[in-house]
Amino acid sequence: MEIKVAITEDNNNLANSLKEKLLLFNDEVTFSFRASNGKDLIEKLKENHAVDVILMDIEMPEMDGIEATEIVSRNFPMIKIIMLTVFDDEEKIFNSIKAGASGYLLKDETPLKILEGIKMIMNGGAPMSPSIAAKTLTLLRNPNRAIENNSTEDFSLSAREIEVLEQISKGLDHIKIANNLFVSPSTVRKHIENIYKKLEVHNKVQAIQKALKHKII
Repeated sequence: MEIKVAITEDNNNLANSLKEKLLLFNDEVTFSFRASNGKDLIEKLKENHAVDVILMDIEMPEMDGIEATEIVSRNFPMIKIIMLTVFDDEEKIFNSIKAGASGYLLKDETPLKILEGIKMIMNGGAPMSPSIAAKTLTLLRNPNRAIENNSTEDFSLSAREIEVLEQISKGLDHIKIANNLFVSPSTVRKHIENIYKKLEVHNKVQAIQKALKHKII
């Protein structure tokens, strides 16, 4: 029996990429639909709630993923929800689980890991990326611990580096970023190198996570 999966993601490039990952396993997974935000998801589910699993982004316009998860869990309890996001901070994890999410994966997971997560959740499991699982254990061990406020640390990013970060967060590659900012691809690569160094990260997903957490973008 194929698992019916819907995607809730406001970024077109990331949504298409995620859909392509799912289509690699079309003998096990059926793509139901894509919603562009939480509000759109709720409207689509009213028309067709024959969905097994929703891959849910968190930061979206009109209605975010956590609020949408709460509504779906209340009105369509048979649907399983996996948060698929760049956020790995404790507050987002805590609020997602409290809203009814049964899994929490980072967007840089491989297609196979996403498929394994979908199958796991259908079998009653709770798929989580390793870093998420570690933070969830910390929350379980300290249930009354207050969620720390996001740091206001200054990473001294230039205005141009912040522009590049914003472009990266939209899922754009070096060439598209270079065209949008009217610079060469090599200049973009240099900016990204500087961003990684200043943020003390090693890849795009980590850079976006840290930038969002510290409200840089």
